[in-house]
Amino acid sequence: MKLKEYKYKINGIKFTVGVGDVTDNEVYVEVNGTPYHVELDKAPEIKAPKIEKPKNAEEAPRTEAGEKVVAKPVIASKAAAVKSPLPGTVMSFAVKVGDSVKAGDTVCVLEAMKMENDIHTIKGGVVKEILCKVGDSVLEGTDLMIIE
Repeated sequence: MKLKEYKYKINGIKFTVGVGDVTDNEVYVEVNGTPYHVELDKAPEIKAPKIEKPKNAEEAPRTEAGEKVVAKPVIASKAAAVKSPLPGTVMSFAVKVGDSVKAGDTVCVLEAMKMENDIHTIKGGVVKEILCKVGDSVLEGTDLMIIE
């Protein structure tokens, strides 16, 4: 049985408490390695989170290929940075410096929350610089490469 572990200090004494799953009104607990069978006054009320579909989700804009458009960034200059849309780890690059790309091309793959996410260009051009390497952890908004 997998226990959630908590560390406490009460009156200067350290306690390590492992708490198992609650079944009805009973729970298995270990305090500093000593097991206890604990009965609760009443079973805890566990509410499942309510998941709602976003309003107008079916009305999202789509590309010519029928894919949903996530964002329409505005490019002010000739050069543009391909930014990470979410925090994750760089898994691979589909391009190298000097390659020509078209708007919407996949240039990179990020792993986030155990899922692979294709990162696309927002404009066409030539890859001028790749600003990170495979294995790097990046935050949302991090510049991954420069397209000119």
